[in-house]
Amino acid sequence: MTTSPSTPDGDRPPPPRPAFDRWTWKEIAHLLADLPMSVAGFVYSVVLVALGAGLSVTVIGLPLLALGLRGARGLGRAERGRARKLLGVRIDEPSPLTHGRRHQGFFGRLWSGLKDPVGWRALLYSFIRLPWGVAVFVVTLVSLFVLWPVLPYVARGLGNVDRAMVRALLSPSDELEARIAELESDRGVVVDTAAADLRRIERDLHDGAQARLVALAMGLGLAKEKLTADPEAAARMVDEAHGEVKIALQELRDLARGIHPAVLTDRGLDAALSAIASRCTVPVTVSVELPARPAEAIEGIAYFTVSELLQNVSKHSRAAAATVDVWRSGDRLMLQVTDDGQGGARLDGGTGMSGLAERLGAVDGLFVLDSPEGGPTTVTAELPWRDRPAVRPVGSVTR
Repeated sequence: MTTSPSTPDGDRPPPPRPAFDRWTWKEIAHLLADLPMSVAGFVYSVVLVALGAGLSVTVIGLPLLALGLRGARGLGRAERGRARKLLGVRIDEPSPLTHGRRHQGFFGRLWSGLKDPVGWRALLYSFIRLPWGVAVFVVTLVSLFVLWPVLPYVARGLGNVDRAMVRALLSPSDELEARIAELESDRGVVVDTAAADLRRIERDLHDGAQARLVALAMGLGLAKEKLTADPEAAARMVDEAHGEVKIALQELRDLARGIHPAVLTDRGLDAALSAIASRCTVPVTVSVELPARPAEAIEGIAYFTVSELLQNVSKHSRAAAATVDVWRSGDRLMLQVTDDGQGGARLDGGTGMSGLAERLGAVDGLFVLDSPEGGPTTVTAELPWRDRPAVRPVGSVTR
């Protein structure tokens, strides 16, 4: 966001005064430059529309129009820069046209260029500016020589109209641009989270079950060699291998539970949260009041969010009791985990809270932490509710 450093309140120039100050001369320069800029923009927009419409029946008409809209973006960029420097307008640049156009063919790129709202608004701005530019130039020039005592006030009034036009037609759509930036950030969080989860699974497999299976294979090989020479030693080694198999299976079950627990798939959030609450070192009361099961992705995020929060309760809270409440409110799935511990938890405290907040934000969720010193700690999380798709019976045929 570009802000003029000498303007109070970001883009509000100081009040006009009869004495000509720096801001007055800037506004006068902008108003006098309106005529050549508006003439150039009007000629460009008329020629572009005429050629694009006239040649639309040929193969070059629509590509020419799309190319012209890209050029209109350049005119809009120049006008925004002029308004920033001379009028002190605080205004952001729209997202580049190349956003979201990867892996599209020629016609996809052409359609993206033709429906570009930023280009069309810049074209409209250039088209309607001509009469205003002529009027502003004449009024400013006459006032400069005839009405110079009130020229600062005239310049401010005309400049405010210019500011309004720039904001109305050349500003990015605040909601859309903010949403695009948010989705870009969320996509990065999702990618980073998936990569971290993959590394964790690989590390757990390599350091746990894989190492045990390698030791098991070596033990069984030694037992095979001793089978004829020392049957009793071979039997002991087979017995030890049997124990290693059980441990490896348990580690694989734990790993699978960490990816997606079977109880969550089979019985839903109530049973799954009760299971992780039973493993918590603090007594936990679980209350789940849902009219139906949410979509699998939302259900999984809710499960792992509560699981990590209960781990924090076990490790850091020094609490005597905790509660978990899950309910639906409109189109949101609500989670609340409360403990009566020592409090003082922070999003930047190294307890994984910031990671949870980022993960929830990546799916349009919300994470609120209330943990004063001395407790209690209350964590409230919201997730978008999505209905679970109906499961078609096995063997059914759609006609």
